[in-house]
Amino acid sequence: MRGRGEAWAGRVAHGPGAARPSRIRVRDNGGVLEMTREEFEELVSLALDRVPPELMRLMDNVAVFVEEEPEDPEDRELLGLYEGTPLTERGEWYAGVLPDRITIYRGPTLRMCETREDVVAETEITVVHEIAHHFGIDDERLHELGYG
Repeated sequence: MRGRGEAWAGRVAHGPGAARPSRIRVRDNGGVLEMTREEFEELVSLALDRVPPELMRLMDNVAVFVEEEPEDPEDRELLGLYEGTPLTERGEWYAGVLPDRITIYRGPTLRMCETREDVVAETEITVVHEIAHHFGIDDERLHELGYG
């Protein structure tokens, strides 16, 4: 089992810490679906496996993490967060920087989903949403595409 904040090595490696966070927010259903951290991490891993290989090869300097909750208590509904410099904004200056960071939050996802199937679907949407930010796609366009 991976430790708190441990990334999937070799999956994706992120970029600099130029914090331009994206935030996905949803309603809280008032209850919490039970799922172990290990099960949730496996869902995130499966969602990453569903990303087309040609896109995964284009990802550069980004790491994916699972955390229980967002750091800011006011972000209780935050399902995922991208922090870094999107590929579309990198230039010659981009070298020797820390990886970008995609974080998928277990607690908010379990609180907003009613069934395990909802968790599977929402996790996949959240992973794709955050990866899209790495490619420079903004929230408005993601909503148009059904990943908002």
